[in-house]
Amino acid sequence: MTATTTTPTAAVPAASLDEPTRPPLPRLVRVEIRKMVDTRSGRWLLALIALSAVAMMPVMLFAAPRHEQSLAEMVSAAQLGIALLLPVLGILSVTTEWSQRTSLATFTLVPDRHRVAAAKLAAGWALALALAAASVLVAVAGRAVGEVLNRSGGSWELAPEQLGKVALLALISVSMGVAFGMLFMNTPLAIVLYFLLPNLWSAIGAMVSKLERAAGWLDTNRTMGAIGDPGVTAGEWTRLAVSLAVWLLLPLVVGLVRLHRREVK
Repeated sequence: MTATTTTPTAAVPAASLDEPTRPPLPRLVRVEIRKMVDTRSGRWLLALIALSAVAMMPVMLFAAPRHEQSLAEMVSAAQLGIALLLPVLGILSVTTEWSQRTSLATFTLVPDRHRVAAAKLAAGWALALALAAASVLVAVAGRAVGEVLNRSGGSWELAPEQLGKVALLALISVSMGVAFGMLFMNTPLAIVLYFLLPNLWSAIGAMVSKLERAAGWLDTNRTMGAIGDPGVTAGEWTRLAVSLAVWLLLPLVVGLVRLHRREVK
């Protein structure tokens, strides 16, 4: 008899098994947008942001002088409520993961937390741009109503530069909200400190003469307000960049570190 030898089949290592593909970033962005829109608080907040632009139109029509009721001024007025409430949208996009206890599911399905943070930021940008565009349409409607009622006498001109600034300010506002949300990861705390700290710095800079020069560089109320005016100088863009490095970039970096290290329960 001839003995037949067989070579044992090598075990397939577990690492070589097919792993599920990571969800692409656009899909994660759509999921984050749905999270912001599908909750009752999210829908009310979005409606309130849109209504804030609508509410400014009667103010312009019945309080502003006739010659100041141009389309450009209408657009600027429509941004006031949006600039105030968009950061809250950014904060809630982050903090609700922990307050509603959905973080376990989120970070189990997508273990790379930096991808989740990027998706939240991109989703906030998408909604911010949509709301900014809606506010421009509201301003156009307000200017048309003023024309019909013979109350508006300003120009219909709207420079592309102003549209770009409207979009930029919307992106900055929601990004600062996301940064503060990741930094504090608590909804009431993040909202209170977002409005308190920059305004407190503005008040201190106005009262203390030695800090007035620093306040001109670090006060976002000044630096962001300046770029809304026509003919922005290079110095004003530089001041905006410095103030955003303190109030946007620094909280975002520290918040990403906290998000990466925080234990999910």
